[in-house]
Formats: sequence, structure tokens, C-alpha cells
Amino acid sequence: MEEKNLMSRSATIITSPKSTQELAVEGQRHLEETVEAAFHVLTSMKDELCNPALWSSSSSSSNGHPVLPINSGNGDSSSDSTYHPDNTSGSGGGVAGGGGGALEEARLRYKSCVSALRAVLSAIPNSQKELEKKNYYLKLLIDQLRDLIADTSTWQSPCSA
Repeated sequence: MEEKNLMSRSATIITSPKSTQELAVEGQRHLEETVEAAFHVLTSMKDELCNPALWSSSSSSSNGHPVLPINSGNGDSSSDSTYHPDNTSGSGGGVAGGGGGALEEARLRYKSCVSALRAVLSAIPNSQKELEKKNYYLKLLIDQLRDLIADTSTWQSPCSA
């Protein structure tokens, strides 16, 4: 019986979830990756906005969807003034002329990093609950050890005859 109990405890240790500290380190790593990915998104957007060859020159994009003007009339040529309805479809960023590959890759990497970060952040409360259970169990064991020491010292005390 004791052997089974010992084996089940060792199996629990092997398959137990990560500690809060391990999750914090992993979360920090994912946060750094997310910031780096966001920087790549911004860099890719700047590169595409600064490259007129990637801008749409016709009234429809390469996939047949119309390119709709957003800010016509203000004369601001520093912003992208077209709306591409397929920007969220994952088919190359919606920029006519074959551009958008770097931006799309950066966007997907950013989404992946954010998902990983969210997963770690949602695992932290579960880890804390596990820690609370372990602390409670440890407290019980310490209390039992104190009782055992008290019993042992009672038996070892000299008898008054």
C-alpha cells in the first residue's frame, strides 16, 4: 500500500503543472516576443506605406474585391487611403500588387505571441490554486510531525517514581 502511495506521489510530481515562478519566467519571455512581434508589424506597415509600388493603382484589388477610398479629399498622401475588405482573411494582407507578405507574416507572428502570452496568464491562477493546496497539505504534515514529536517526547520523559 505504501509503495502504491509513493508511486502515485512521484507520478503526480512528474505530471504536475508548472510553478508560478516558472509561469512568470515563461510569461516574461512571451511578453518580450510579443513586443518584438509588434515592432515587426509596425516596421512592415511603415515599409509598405513608404513603398508606392505596393499601393493599389486600380479600382479593384488583385482578388477582385473593390478597393474603397476612406479619406478622399483631405490631400494627405502620407496615409493609406484605401480599404481592403479582405484584410482579415489571411490572403496576403489585401494589398494589390502582391505586397503584404511581410506584414501578414508579422501580423500572424504577433497573434501567435499574444495567444501564447494569454495562455500563460490564464495558467497562473490555476498554478496558485495548486500552490494553495500544496501549502495546506504541507501544513497538515508539519502539524502531524509536531504531534509525533510531542508524543515521542512524552514517552521519553523520565518517569517520576
